[in-house]
Amino acid sequence: MSTELRLTVLGCATPYPTVDNPCSGYLVSSGDTRIWVDAGTGTLAPLQRHVRLGELDAIWISHLHADHSADLLTAYYGALFADIRLAAPIPLYGPPGIADRLAHFLTNTSERSPVESAFAIDELHDGHQVRVGALTLTSRAVAHGIPAFALRAEADGRSLVYSGDTAPCPSLTSLAEGCDVLLCEAESAERPSSGEQVHHTPEDTGDTARAAGAGRLIVTHVGRFLTPQQAVARASARFTGPVDYAAPGATFVVG
Repeated sequence: MSTELRLTVLGCATPYPTVDNPCSGYLVSSGDTRIWVDAGTGTLAPLQRHVRLGELDAIWISHLHADHSADLLTAYYGALFADIRLAAPIPLYGPPGIADRLAHFLTNTSERSPVESAFAIDELHDGHQVRVGALTLTSRAVAHGIPAFALRAEADGRSLVYSGDTAPCPSLTSLAEGCDVLLCEAESAERPSSGEQVHHTPEDTGDTARAAGAGRLIVTHVGRFLTPQQAVARASARFTGPVDYAAPGATFVVG
């Protein structure tokens, strides 16, 4: 089995899926280690082209907006009440409060839903680091208006950084320093004229990649008022390295 660090795009739509593009979700793998990174609406279906729920080594969730986490709800039913037989709960790394958020939605009686039977939950914090099989996962808090995290996944000297959803911020740039691939959101067509910025524009995406010294940029989570081609062109004006779009179904070898 290949030990390459690989990124497979399950979907990247926002804030709801299109006919051919689920919301945010990715499969990050190296050797026989497989991690579902963000579980946005609709991503559980394409995930199963590559791995069954019971074969996952972990799930990592950047933040609790539905377009990044909603398929945890159906994954819960699949893990406990269908044809999946878990040897142990699936390790789940996510923002503070994720267990109670899931339980609140899934509980139908006075008895709390046993989400911990499906997921072994470990809450993220700034600087959280864990080794999962062949992969080392490092999480940093980022600027999205709610608890949110970016991820650096490393294996065999290769590195992939995923922004999650965030405005440009020093913690993301620091986490991405010298990475082989930066998978960075470009949701906003323009910066907000007032209020807090919580997403990148394509220009911001290029600036973050350049400031971090990333080897390659993959633009993802492109908003409804941009086309992928526009986002890539605008990011390329600020970053001179290779720039790609995270097309649903695409697989990228890191490094």
